[in-house]
Amino acid sequence: MSQTTAATTARLPRQIPYIIGNEACERFSFYGMRNILVQFLVSSVILAYVPEAERQGVAKDVFHSFVIGVYFFPLLGGWLSDRYFGKYNTVLWFSLIYCAGHACLALFEDSRNGFYTGLFLIALGSGGIKPLVVSFCGDQFTQANKHLAKLVFDGFYWTINFGSFFASLLMPLFLRNFGPAVAFGIPGVLMFIATFIFWLGRRQYVRVPPTRGEDPHSFLNVARSALLAQAPGQGRPGLLVAGAGALLAAAMLGCWLLQAVFGVALPFWPADFHFVITACLALGALIAFGGIGVSMQLERARGLHPDAAVDGVRAVLRILIVFALTTPFWSLFDQKASTWVIQGKAMSVPHEAWWWPSWLVKEAGQMQALNPLLIMLLIPFNNMLLYPALRRIGFEPTPLRRMGWGIAFSGIAWILAGLIQLKIDSGAQTSLALQTWPYLLLTFGEVLVSATALEFAYSQATVAMKGVIMAFWYLTSTFGSLWVLLTNAAVRNDVVTAKIAATGFSENAVLMFFFAAFAFVAALAFAAYARTYPMQDNYRAA
Repeated sequence: MSQTTAATTARLPRQIPYIIGNEACERFSFYGMRNILVQFLVSSVILAYVPEAERQGVAKDVFHSFVIGVYFFPLLGGWLSDRYFGKYNTVLWFSLIYCAGHACLALFEDSRNGFYTGLFLIALGSGGIKPLVVSFCGDQFTQANKHLAKLVFDGFYWTINFGSFFASLLMPLFLRNFGPAVAFGIPGVLMFIATFIFWLGRRQYVRVPPTRGEDPHSFLNVARSALLAQAPGQGRPGLLVAGAGALLAAAMLGCWLLQAVFGVALPFWPADFHFVITACLALGALIAFGGIGVSMQLERARGLHPDAAVDGVRAVLRILIVFALTTPFWSLFDQKASTWVIQGKAMSVPHEAWWWPSWLVKEAGQMQALNPLLIMLLIPFNNMLLYPALRRIGFEPTPLRRMGWGIAFSGIAWILAGLIQLKIDSGAQTSLALQTWPYLLLTFGEVLVSATALEFAYSQATVAMKGVIMAFWYLTSTFGSLWVLLTNAAVRNDVVTAKIAATGFSENAVLMFFFAAFAFVAALAFAAYARTYPMQDNYRAA
């Protein structure tokens, strides 16, 4: 049979609808609870111990700590799946943890410990399955029907945004009209349904057994060989740099332990640096110093490992710099569910306008629905109209150019948000509809950065390193939220507060312009590095 005939007669695997159904329900459950979290915390008894003037800042801290967990735990899920349990078992068990987390949110709306336990379990469950569901879906295809995989992955994308759209639109209404038990309970029911749908397909799934870490030429094995290898007449400077990073990470954790557990005041360690901030800073030190150390001695791994494995590690290290420069974008993007929701609550809903859907959009939290709606519109717009038009005028929208401009557009979005905040601060009545423009620009930036980054990383990483790259990509959101936590901690300093007051602007307005400037600096740094980046083409041969 010819390849053309085989492609024509190939059928979609029967188990795929179970995976798609699971993804649709899971995404609704996640965005349903995530997009009302700050709104709930600001007015809940959980933060009743916090002075009202500080409550919004604490709610943002809780939200971004949660986001950090969601994008950190994919490392754990991927490791357990690869070494011990395989994708199916790992997804199933983490999904049950996920369900337990939702139950805690619905049952413990008045209990700080119970509610925070729920957030931790959701972060663990959601993060644990995040790197596995898409790859598990890919495992169901063979050479005979691989051409159908693109349709399924497109379906994934649409279900994610479809679920996010309706969750963002409806859950604020349920919170307002029926209370937190119902508003958090509905996403919990959806997550239970997602888990049940996934379990129903158990007898039909193709299950690739775990590798159990048996690859001798994995990223970590090559990196270890490079750091430990001796060179005649030379020392091991890379090992010293990596070791310095490990010592710095241990010192950070030690400072937190002394201050938080034993009550030892350390003048050089900020009291606002709680465990999440400290752990992220420690992880950042390990990755940064370790990456520099490995790059200094990487050539020593040749001969101990195949050239392809060594070149793959070098490609990953280069990509990590690109990823690091995108973290400021995520610090802006994820605040649409915290800072922008808080801003929107101070604005008036234009019910009197003939064009405003008053029957549906009744409060600020629902504006988040614009993000998935605009994504579904902007992706085909970019691919079919914008990019071809740019090529016709002689401007090639390469992946790195798109990502750099995406970071810049996020900065413009925050300038507009800052101008809106100035109008609110002046006492003028400000229509919620004005937030449409920052949402449009931020989502446009997201499409340019997020969708492009996956394509870029796939093309630059060697086959053996593509899984490693995905794990590091999820960490960009973790470090993006870290920037937010560090900024929030800084503004609690009396010196910083006094300087903000001296500007004559509100704290919210100053922070918005600060994040806009942060994005522009990141965009310039990104553009400078992009000019020297050696592009690769690691798509597999047909």
